[in-house]
Amino acid sequence: MSLVSRFLIALSTAVLATCAAPPPPAGIAAAVEAQPFVIAANPLAANAGLEVLRRGGSAVDAAIAVQAMLSLVEPQSSGMGGGAFMNYYDANSGKIMIYDGREVAPAQATPGMFLGPGGKPLPFDTAVLSGRATGVPGAVKMLALAHQEHGKLAWRELFGAAERTADEGFIVSPRLHRMIHAEFAENHAPDVIAYFSKSDGTLLNAGDRLANKPYADFLRRLAGQGPAALYAGETGARIVARTRAEPLGGSMTMADLANYRPVKREALCGPYRAYLACVPPPPSSGVGLLQLLMLLERTDIASRGAGDPQAWFLFAEASRIMYADRDRFVGDPAFVNVPVEGLLAPGYIAKRANLIGESVGPPPVAGNPAEAVVAGTDRTYEPTGTSHFIIRDAQGNIVSMTTTVESIFGSGRMVDGFFLNNQMTDFSFSPVDTEGRPAANAVAPGKRPRSSMTPLILLDGDRRFAGAFGSAGGNAILAYVAKSMVAAIDWGMPVQQALAAPNLVARGRNFNGEVTKFSPGMMAALQAKGVDLKPGQGEDSGVHAVMIRDGRVDGGYDPRREGVVLLLSR
Repeated sequence: MSLVSRFLIALSTAVLATCAAPPPPAGIAAAVEAQPFVIAANPLAANAGLEVLRRGGSAVDAAIAVQAMLSLVEPQSSGMGGGAFMNYYDANSGKIMIYDGREVAPAQATPGMFLGPGGKPLPFDTAVLSGRATGVPGAVKMLALAHQEHGKLAWRELFGAAERTADEGFIVSPRLHRMIHAEFAENHAPDVIAYFSKSDGTLLNAGDRLANKPYADFLRRLAGQGPAALYAGETGARIVARTRAEPLGGSMTMADLANYRPVKREALCGPYRAYLACVPPPPSSGVGLLQLLMLLERTDIASRGAGDPQAWFLFAEASRIMYADRDRFVGDPAFVNVPVEGLLAPGYIAKRANLIGESVGPPPVAGNPAEAVVAGTDRTYEPTGTSHFIIRDAQGNIVSMTTTVESIFGSGRMVDGFFLNNQMTDFSFSPVDTEGRPAANAVAPGKRPRSSMTPLILLDGDRRFAGAFGSAGGNAILAYVAKSMVAAIDWGMPVQQALAAPNLVARGRNFNGEVTKFSPGMMAALQAKGVDLKPGQGEDSGVHAVMIRDGRVDGGYDPRREGVVLLLSR
């Protein structure tokens, strides 16, 4: 019997408690359970998706429109040159499917491709701007596969909003302004500077209009030709040429693009409180998120609240345990043995939960779950980035999708108006650790790098849709999503309030958090327990979530970004 089947049986035999919660905030609730909605990180992207739903399109149709627009208006996060995981719920059957559009390493990639002189790992800022940083893009072919199976409108009808906006231009938002003027390595890349510079040589500011004629032209070809517009022909040739250019040119070929295949996977599901939580399996880190939730269930965090220092201490310690295991064991299952069942076995979870003491101890080391193969200490550096959106169509089908170009503006290299990903830097730069043990997330030809993207869908005891969560934020995604779930489910907060609650990310020796959102008393109490919070980095969280409460839509967007919840009027 599979792990998923055992979880389903466990859930179906459990007594499902009612999740009491305050009424959702005004303006976000809807009285009709099947009312379509779009939650996305940018209003233009959300409106593009809603317009497709208004025309009778499916959730997958709308996802394509959202992604096309995000590539234009939020290029620091995701795009046509990147990858994604889609978690899809079929309302008719109650089944969940995972569409894996993760990038893959080119066929000529080598384990030591990010090692410099003397066998030492390259500085991240050097690697991220290199031609070697880009993996074979996966988002477009993945969306095409999902559309083939769940689309209602023709493919060619899904790009109009993004095409028009690229032609006419859009107003640079305050967030994009901050990214344009930031001090990341990619901000110094020639393509980034050229794209975001005005005629006088100065950088664009919030309120300026930005048009992208090359992207509009590409979208016209993508609409007419399908995925071949990216994976072959002139755009494909330009992608290959751009990635092979110095410095540190890569090895991608036209054959790599032509041979890319998205993967349909079985969702990994486990019970959390009254729900069944379903996430993508490896190479996603969904197993880590489920492990974290299972660890938290063995604490009394649910009887506490956001104002209780012990609740945050428990969250921090459970997070550190999860990250120790995730970092050691998770990789591409086509290349390494990922001990999924062992990591989620109740006995193993109980043993790991016993590591949570009265105060912070040394950084936890990876455990020894059943079926684990000895793996090297991981050296992956995974910066913040990415975007998440959630869509429900008129039939009740759900898309929960996390999408990325990895770092801010990806590799900083642009082709036909969109940035190329730097997903290869999501691999461990060192293929072995100091003891010579191979890293689970080492580079290999055709391998998918480990991902922290964990688009999650909640089901109730009758396998009806009950909610969805997902976030941006690099390796912090797991903490961002788990915190939001604890706040919404355990502490009964309205979703919008749950997403706004402070973030705390504990991994190894590091405790990062929104120090200005915790009270001085909370900070002192946490420090007394050894949780010495320091400010975070990068883009921070980008959580979007929704829960169905008493037949009503309680949706939220991360106030740290520029998201929106849009409901389709009936």
